[in-house]
Amino acid sequence: MNQRHAFLGITLLAAAVLMVTMGARQSMGLFVSPLNTTTGLGIVSISFAMAVAQFVWGAVQPVAGAIADRYGYTRVLVAGVALAALGTGLTPFMASEWGLVLSLGILSAAGTGAASFSVLIGATAQRVPAESRGMASGIINAGGSFGQFVFAPLTHKLISVFGWVGAMWSLAVLTLAALPLALGLRSRPVQEGHAAPAPGAATGHDGGLRRALAEALRDRSYLLLHAGFFTCGFHIAFLVTHLPGEVELCGLPTRVAGWALAIIGLANIVGSLLAGWSLKHWRGKHVLFWMYGSRALLIAAYLAAPRTPLTFYLFAAGLGLTWLATVPPTAGVIGKLFGARYLATLFGLTLLTHQTGAFFGAWLGGIVLVQQGSYDWMWYADIALASAAAVLNLPIREARIVPALKPA
Repeated sequence: MNQRHAFLGITLLAAAVLMVTMGARQSMGLFVSPLNTTTGLGIVSISFAMAVAQFVWGAVQPVAGAIADRYGYTRVLVAGVALAALGTGLTPFMASEWGLVLSLGILSAAGTGAASFSVLIGATAQRVPAESRGMASGIINAGGSFGQFVFAPLTHKLISVFGWVGAMWSLAVLTLAALPLALGLRSRPVQEGHAAPAPGAATGHDGGLRRALAEALRDRSYLLLHAGFFTCGFHIAFLVTHLPGEVELCGLPTRVAGWALAIIGLANIVGSLLAGWSLKHWRGKHVLFWMYGSRALLIAAYLAAPRTPLTFYLFAAGLGLTWLATVPPTAGVIGKLFGARYLATLFGLTLLTHQTGAFFGAWLGGIVLVQQGSYDWMWYADIALASAAAVLNLPIREARIVPALKPA
């Protein structure tokens, strides 16, 4: 029982770190309009800085994961939190596109990336039993979603009370709250007997990180996971960056965007926990198929609905159930294929692909708006990509779920 409490404590600490870093990061779209009004840089320039942030956040993940796998997780997490706070705090001093790229696109994004999914899930996977990793990743993911639920309306309120500059500095201070939480993830990995490889994972001699990467990049199933995750990134970054602009185009108050983002986060808490639980009953590739397929249907329904606050709230709730709930099944499939030893690095690479899609989602959203006057073509692209991602997950090689034997 004490060991179970220790596993849960580690998982909750990781979830709390992600709550802070993801909560602050996923609220940045609320700054697009006030940044444009104050600086006059234009939507395309600001969208480009946000797009760079999306890519850098993903590019840092495998690097941070590899450093953490080799030198330890706590140092990476502490450095990431500090860098995120620094980049956020410097943003109000930037009056040019490249200044925003430096502060938001590189410093803040690199910091939140180093203190995000790959390192946190990797740290936890080596500290909990194999049979508990799916649920642990679901809980961690729910922490990030809870952060979005808390930070989105909080950020909107801070902007309305203190202006975007005061709100940005407030977020920098709040980000530092993750430092003591990161320091709590110092416990040693569980012994080999408590962390048996998952079914289907490689169990031979550890040939090192280089060999693990070479094997993964030759594996068709791993590459298909990348393809599906690209779509996930495109979709999420487009929404988190441009949903406030879509609300504004519809003539609705800005608070609708803040609450819609919060509802996405709240719904994704449920979705993340369900995703973690579902991995005990269904293969991850099938869970991913239904998640991506449901997004295509939801977007089509949104396009056919009247643009009212209720429509945005229902749309947010539906999307929130799968928002970042794709993380537990994706990480779970990778763990099944390759084990937990280099999970932080291998999952980090899929996050790089995710954020490559995110770069295009955030950047193209701004370009389409300027050229077309609406986001319609982005919605159509979203439907096509989500449909393709659903189909691409089906051929993935994944061991069947073996029901646990009940004690006699």
